[in-house]
Amino acid sequence: MFVRAYLRASTSAQDAGRARDQLLSFAKDRGLAIASWYVENESGAKLARPELFRLLGDAQSGDVLLVEQVDRLSRLAAADWERLKTELTSRRVRVVALDLPTSWMMATNTADEFTGRMFEAIIGMLLDMLAAVARKDYDDRRRRQAQGQAKAKANGRYKGRREDTNRNDGIATMLKAKQSWSTIQRMTGCSRATIAKIAKRQSATVPDL
Repeated sequence: MFVRAYLRASTSAQDAGRARDQLLSFAKDRGLAIASWYVENESGAKLARPELFRLLGDAQSGDVLLVEQVDRLSRLAAADWERLKTELTSRRVRVVALDLPTSWMMATNTADEFTGRMFEAIIGMLLDMLAAVARKDYDDRRRRQAQGQAKAKANGRYKGRREDTNRNDGIATMLKAKQSWSTIQRMTGCSRATIAKIAKRQSATVPDL
């Protein structure tokens, strides 16, 4: 079993590594060592996060995905959260979050099979609840932002909708990593036309040799 720590912040202006000491202290108190770190500045509301999927690609059955809070892992809409849970389940990765004490026992292998399965079910329900709360907080903030935009538009100061650069940067990174278009669609929910547009944009930026 390896402990893989995931650290995320939404923008480059924020410190994604802020909780590193907390995760180290948690692991040390339980006699564990963090085998690898995955740090990125990406929105938790999008599924296409390169470091998160690098972690999932590296993980073996029984590995622990350690996060400070559930919202560092997900502010996803319901459909994307289900996709991520499917990825976690298929790889048998155990999520341990510092803000979910019930999950802490999953950082060890001391439970018998029955107890382990029972706690996995309980933790799954709690993760669903906390992920839903995190998404609601995200939606509430977006709604307040939209209200501000509507007010700005009424005053002639609104410049229109911007490109979803966070999502598109994630798609570009997945393309560079040779992920299939079907995988990118499944992970992001975007159309093939969007992937094609970003792939074309990438090819146009390759310098002539």
